[in-house]
Amino acid sequence: MQEPLIREADGDKRFSDPDWQGNPAFNYVKQAYLLNAEFMQQMVDALEFEDQKLGEQVRFYTRQLINSMSPTNYVLTNPEVCREILMTEGECLARGIDKFIRDLENSPAEAFKITQVDMHAFRLGQDLAATPGKVIYRNHLIELLHYAPATDQVHAVPLLIAPPFINKYYILDLDAKKSLVRWLVEQGFDVFMISWANPDESYAEIDFQDYMFDGVIAALNVVEEVSQSEKINVAGYCVGGTLLGMTQAYLKARGDERIQSLTLLTTLFDFAEPGEVGNYMNAQTLPMIEQSVRAKGYLDGRILALSFSLLRENNLFWSFFVENYLKGKDPVPFDILYWNSDSTNLPAAAYLFYLNEMYIGNRLRTAGAVRVGDVALDLGTVDIPVYCLAAQADHIVLWQAAYRSAALLRGDVRFVLTESGHVAGVVNPAARGKYGHWVSEQGRPQNPEDWLTQATLIDASWWLDWGEWLKARAGSKRPARAPGSTAHPPLAEAPGRYVQVRLERGFEPASARAASSTA
Repeated sequence: MQEPLIREADGDKRFSDPDWQGNPAFNYVKQAYLLNAEFMQQMVDALEFEDQKLGEQVRFYTRQLINSMSPTNYVLTNPEVCREILMTEGECLARGIDKFIRDLENSPAEAFKITQVDMHAFRLGQDLAATPGKVIYRNHLIELLHYAPATDQVHAVPLLIAPPFINKYYILDLDAKKSLVRWLVEQGFDVFMISWANPDESYAEIDFQDYMFDGVIAALNVVEEVSQSEKINVAGYCVGGTLLGMTQAYLKARGDERIQSLTLLTTLFDFAEPGEVGNYMNAQTLPMIEQSVRAKGYLDGRILALSFSLLRENNLFWSFFVENYLKGKDPVPFDILYWNSDSTNLPAAAYLFYLNEMYIGNRLRTAGAVRVGDVALDLGTVDIPVYCLAAQADHIVLWQAAYRSAALLRGDVRFVLTESGHVAGVVNPAARGKYGHWVSEQGRPQNPEDWLTQATLIDASWWLDWGEWLKARAGSKRPARAPGSTAHPPLAEAPGRYVQVRLERGFEPASARAASSTA
């Protein structure tokens, strides 16, 4: 007891309470747990697997088991919970049970969705997604937002942003200090944003190519008419970037040269290294996934949210389990967690295409292996300028995989690596410069680690670097115009109707009712 046999890893916040060190009983429980956890990990690491992916899965699920068994997750073995029970005379547990039942009612049958933030803490259009603009186009799949100019003149070549259709677009338009959209408008860019519909069972047959035709290409047609520009810069985030790359390969085959430059934010084309997300997706689990998704007509977005949370289970699941259900506390308002909890469904056909063609088959990297209509897609034909951003600590899109994905494109690629992860690395305001980024002017070697060795770390946000790159491809300035045009007049105020649709049972924010009435 005087000299611990084992200590928790640096940065492990689960055992930060002083009683884990000072109280002999809790100290013993902690050390016993850590010793057993280490033994299990060493035992799994010692196993030899012929299939590397199988080995990764075994290690991943062993980690999930170990972390679920932590003494911090149980009433009588967590000193903080024990104190809370004594202080509240057990009322904290009663509150926790109420919260648990509420979350259970709002969870899909296949998974449990834990509340990470008060879903009434923010209002879309006021606290978040508040950059002024108009909805100028709507079909069954998208609303197209055109943001109001913040400068007297804007660049002649507009910018169309395609966010991932597995999330809401406003991760790029949080509050005024964090909003990438607001910053772009203030730099004099003419910005358009795709806002995806939140599908239900009626969207079951919507395929990946529908997202291309009725999503990206439909938006390009409207942007071209409204901006009166023959060229358009496009930017895609995560699967939005994958969709844009496929769209450009399709348009190139059709002789359509509208897209002038392509920006990819944490995007994969080569899925050989899918990160920890790949542990959920393999040939063995595919039949079960297909059966479930086809039966409902869509993949429930709350299942997807839980899957992503369990990639960082101690921070994004078990910490909330303890605070919500054992201590009975309300989650702290946090804009990124609010967005993370605002789940989006995926149509069955589109999801299964994405799963089979990308994660299972990894066919997109092979020229002609993926077809859209009568066109065999070849990413090697994408010869326009490309800005590719990856995040060093990204556990969803490994930066090395993003680097290799960019190598499939033939155009002049500027590869930039930001500090932090999949979300925080991207949402890194220029004024704060919380995270730096690496750049290299010495070309792109085949090995990503060799690129990093020669790269220079810039102590500033990547926004500044991208802004200069984009300005060089955005044309001369012209007088700013109000959103929309005669052919596409404003239909509603931003953020629009589609982004307001939430999956929680019986939940409709006041802003959604107002937007629906206006529309």
